[in-house]
Amino acid sequence: MRALVHFTFAGLLALWGAPPRLTGPAPQAQTVRLTSPSGHLAVVVRAAPDLAYDVTYKGKPLLTDARLSLDVDHRRLGIDARMVDSKRRNVDGRIAPPVALKSDTLVEKYNEVHVDCAGGYAVTFRAYDDGIAYRFETALEAPQVKVFGEEALFRFAADAPVFYPNEGKTFFSHNEQHYKPVNLSRIPEGEMATLPAVVATAAGPKVAIAEADVEGYPGLWLNGTGGAALAATFPPYPLEQKASRDRDVKVTRAADYIAVTSGTRAYPWRVVGVAPTDADLITSSLVYLLQRPSELVDTSWIKPGKVAWDWWNDRNLTGVAFKPGINTETYKFFIDFAARYGIEYIILDEGWYKTGNLMQVAPGLDMPALLAYARAKNVGVILWAVWKTLSDQFEPALAQFQAWGIKGLKVDFMQRDDQPVIDFYHRVARELGKRKMMVDFHGGQRPALMTRTWPNIVSTEGVKGMEHLKWSDASDPEHNVTLPFTRMFLGPMDYTPGAMLNATRSQFKVVFKQPMSLGTRCHQLAMYVVYESPLQMLADSPTNYLREPESMEFLRAVPTVWDETRVLAARIGDYVVVARRKGPDWFVGAMTDWTGRELDVDLSFLSDAPGITWNMVAFADGADAERTASHYARTSEAVSKKTRLKIKLAPGGGWAARISAAGLPRAAETLGAPKAP
Repeated sequence: MRALVHFTFAGLLALWGAPPRLTGPAPQAQTVRLTSPSGHLAVVVRAAPDLAYDVTYKGKPLLTDARLSLDVDHRRLGIDARMVDSKRRNVDGRIAPPVALKSDTLVEKYNEVHVDCAGGYAVTFRAYDDGIAYRFETALEAPQVKVFGEEALFRFAADAPVFYPNEGKTFFSHNEQHYKPVNLSRIPEGEMATLPAVVATAAGPKVAIAEADVEGYPGLWLNGTGGAALAATFPPYPLEQKASRDRDVKVTRAADYIAVTSGTRAYPWRVVGVAPTDADLITSSLVYLLQRPSELVDTSWIKPGKVAWDWWNDRNLTGVAFKPGINTETYKFFIDFAARYGIEYIILDEGWYKTGNLMQVAPGLDMPALLAYARAKNVGVILWAVWKTLSDQFEPALAQFQAWGIKGLKVDFMQRDDQPVIDFYHRVARELGKRKMMVDFHGGQRPALMTRTWPNIVSTEGVKGMEHLKWSDASDPEHNVTLPFTRMFLGPMDYTPGAMLNATRSQFKVVFKQPMSLGTRCHQLAMYVVYESPLQMLADSPTNYLREPESMEFLRAVPTVWDETRVLAARIGDYVVVARRKGPDWFVGAMTDWTGRELDVDLSFLSDAPGITWNMVAFADGADAERTASHYARTSEAVSKKTRLKIKLAPGGGWAARISAAGLPRAAETLGAPKAP
């Protein structure tokens, strides 16, 4: 269902372009205050004379004199603003996500004020306990308008460090950056960032700047200002573009406006997430809740799961009687591996079709035979595609994929956030939904902001993931323990974990065709609990996994969606410990940066109901993992609600465990829904 636009100033619409002549009730005071349900967060909105707002947490200032305006057809909405009416509402409910990223039930609780302004527009503010958000809404006579710019100035109360995903000076990007801390005032001039930027405020809480419900509009980027602020910037509307090969489609001529859109609409939410502790950045569902509800009526066919992936490991198979490569025999081997371990899908990545033509299968592949083999083994098949090729061959390609029984697509190389590419995301999700197909978007970050509206978007990239280890040492443990607090705040994150060849810093080498990971084996296993991705890759070669039956014992069991999430310990950029429940069983993952450390793990979240006993199978860094990163120790022991563990992590290390219940019915609902905060 589309976001509702509700106004009380219909009589003002005819006055577009003229000085407002107010009728009806006298104007209210030009200040509106809104608090979160707990009362800890407060936002004060004012027109003095331009729209601005302040945000406080427990009375301490977070943002001061933050500014907002919208340039529609060269009229600045929000400048010389006059509030003419306001309406409030409170929402206190629960929703059950079709794809449970963090929990099978989410609390949706907020207070809202809708402020009508003279001139045919309004601003709606919402206050949740974990953040505030606002959006413009317009009801203009013109059926179509151009947006020439939007001011969204996030001015902080004091200078502070910000984890800033610096993209340099170009909008053309995969959105795969480090989140490096830099003071707001020291952000290099003109160097933009994607989302989120996470600010460690002087008041204490972390503040994550993001957006939600983006459609018919470009994606939000950020700039520094030379002071204690972040300012919005947007890719312009493309007028001409040029393709390099089949994928890099760059804008060669752009308009002086950013969007062509309807005169009556709700604009994207501008999001200020507020996390009193670092752990709260991981548990927040704010971005998801701000999206409009699902446009797919039937979501029962969406089946999250794990994927045996071919590209990262370059299809390196050993001990086989055929030459591995892009051929039927290789993918049958992948299918056999997936079937053996109950892995739901395999993916055919780059190379399965002739470059530039999705309708021409690579000569070594017998696609009908391969798909029949997969069906017989109960393994689904997902296909990779370059976005531009898919766009050019959209209808015939989707018809072919549907006829083949393909379960989903991995769409890659968009590298842009302008309005036409945002429209492409929605078009793909909509049309695949009609055909009961899932989608994993790569080469861009914005689809992570659309997963409530389109639950068939089961993962997204836009992250410096493990693929970078094929050509650099960029995705190291320090980066890895920053991501749960930054990029993952937006939504699902296709990091593609699972390396079985593990290296210390001194041993690591870049080997494109036989890649290895930085950090320990247990660091990799823990990613399957810490990182959220309903379509989670197993990046390494099937033959490498087959040589590691104990690691596969854990990987075959670990879910990709969850009934409950708890963060047991967390410090951004240093370490993280996450416990997640699926049904009666709990999984725990711990990761550290290049500092070896001991962490306390409290198992008090376990049930102590009569007749229930718990057994924990844990994978810990080996005593020599600092020297040999693949070494680990597997242990099995009885645990209980009273158990307190002290786990030792090697530099770049990790720890992973499955805690299984005996004497407990095997249904998730027996444990009850997560408690409301």
